[in-house]
Amino acid sequence: MPASRRRGRLTAVAAAVATAALTAGLTTGCDAVDKALDCVQTADAIADSVTDLQQAVEDAANDPSQADASLDAIEKSLRKIGDKTDDADVNKAVDDLREAVGNVRTAIKNGDETPDVGPVTDAAGELTKVCTS
Repeated sequence: MPASRRRGRLTAVAAAVATAALTAGLTTGCDAVDKALDCVQTADAIADSVTDLQQAVEDAANDPSQADASLDAIEKSLRKIGDKTDDADVNKAVDDLREAVGNVRTAIKNGDETPDVGPVTDAAGELTKVCTS
């Protein structure tokens, strides 16, 4: 799937998350809204980082350091969301995404110039879904 279509899909998911978070907040109170918005904002940042990672993997021959920078950005966002939630589903999605990121990082370290980032994309989508629950 071309990067522009992936980004479009992730952006649409992030918009749906934002709408659901705001709707949920109207019925559950301010603390829930704050947590949901934090989750949405972080999931959106992760979606951007995943898109950057996909592009970096495609361009790895020209600049291999970009993939590391994208992986670092995803991990930073994961730490942020992991520190702010006690929701079991969100924590599982964060753990799954961490594992997928670790697998890509290991593949790159082992010399794979085109690691499969599909599991990262899938895990990011799952995180976005649980942020709307």
